[in-house]
Amino acid sequence: MQNTGQEPSERTGTTAGVALLTGDPKRAILKLSIPMIAAMLLMSTYNLVDAIWVAGLGSDALAAVGFMTPVFMILMGLSVGLGAGVTSAIARRIGAGNREGADNTAVHAILLSLTLSAALTLPLILLAGPVAVLLGAGDTTGLATVYGQTLFTGTVFVLFTNIAYAILRAEGDMKRTMYAMGASSIINIVLDPILIYGAGMGIAGAALATVISIALVSVVILFWFFVRKDTYVSLSRRVFSPDPSTIIDILKVGLPASLEFFLMSALAIIINSLLVGISGTDAVAIYTTGWRVVMFAIIPFVGISTAVVSVGGAAYGARKYEHLKTAHTFSVGLGVVIAIAMSAITWLVAPQIALIFTYSPESAHLAPGIVVFLQIMCFFYPFVPPGIMSGSIFQGTGKGTTSLAISVLRNLLFIALFTWVLAIPMGMGEAGVWWGIVAGDILGGIVGYLWARLYIARLIATAKSPHTP
Repeated sequence: MQNTGQEPSERTGTTAGVALLTGDPKRAILKLSIPMIAAMLLMSTYNLVDAIWVAGLGSDALAAVGFMTPVFMILMGLSVGLGAGVTSAIARRIGAGNREGADNTAVHAILLSLTLSAALTLPLILLAGPVAVLLGAGDTTGLATVYGQTLFTGTVFVLFTNIAYAILRAEGDMKRTMYAMGASSIINIVLDPILIYGAGMGIAGAALATVISIALVSVVILFWFFVRKDTYVSLSRRVFSPDPSTIIDILKVGLPASLEFFLMSALAIIINSLLVGISGTDAVAIYTTGWRVVMFAIIPFVGISTAVVSVGGAAYGARKYEHLKTAHTFSVGLGVVIAIAMSAITWLVAPQIALIFTYSPESAHLAPGIVVFLQIMCFFYPFVPPGIMSGSIFQGTGKGTTSLAISVLRNLLFIALFTWVLAIPMGMGEAGVWWGIVAGDILGGIVGYLWARLYIARLIATAKSPHTP
């Protein structure tokens, strides 16, 4: 009979990561989130450096990347979303003492990533041009198409690496995840100027650098799993037992989580369209460039939230619901403190940040707009942690649809509505879009936090009930 995630395993042995994952939630979140934050900082540093190099090609190149970014976000969203499902499913099995179930789930996850890669790569390459036209790229369509087509040749590496990272996170091995993600970013940073300017490839060089860096890291990950074989979770044909319920368990969190990233992409498309109508492609360039900085600033929250998925999944599998409450309270509080500090720093250095992206004569005119965007986003940061940590609690416990519902409210109802109302009916224009993002984020964060607290309270009450088996 296939293990369900609640049955004990006959295999023995553990790792430092698993011991940490199933211990004190506060300590686990701190220890697991720090390597993730470091790795993601390196990745975002690459994103910023990439934008800096592309900025040297002019505002059209920046806008072209901006038009393809939502499409790439969909692919990344699918891979990272499925990764959340994989982390949740494996962590719950580890928490329940079901090591064979964790192994089998990991193999299912790898096969799923390869199947999706085979299905998606060619359509993404062929549709890059038509999609750029559909998104209103205009005169930048050619650049956007070249960038997109080159980038999507690496679809299999994007999906594989994110699923592999998810497996490592599920067993509490954040350090190895950090090494892989960090190496990918460093390789990318080195290759960018070589391919963009040295090889004269322009915007295509930026995309190719990304593909090569992820491909090289994929080789390292394969070495860890199939040659070194020192991970807690094992990947081999011996542990594989085909089971549709395992795929369903991954997808019940993975698909909603992927849809959350799709919603973010849809929101980016909505905002891009709104900005084109208000101020033209320069506004898109400001938003795309400024949003890279925002993504850099919120990395600590994302890093903490990935730890919460793992810790929450293990606690739920072990039926330690008080650990869920501790994990939620601690992660939100830690995130808010970091957010306030980040807001203060961003406000002070916004002009200097803008200068980094507007050093060329072709992009210098974007500087004032970028400064305004960054300073308004300072009010955005403190309300990110309550929402993102709450979503991670639901993902970790296998309640992916609830996390999706919170994301729908935040992105499609609150943020999309506020950006339109403030920009158009209230006549605030471009600044109205920025303030709409802030207002929607505030309301979404509050709703997500209250929803998670109610859910955890019900779990604890049910566990204490004398009728609970």
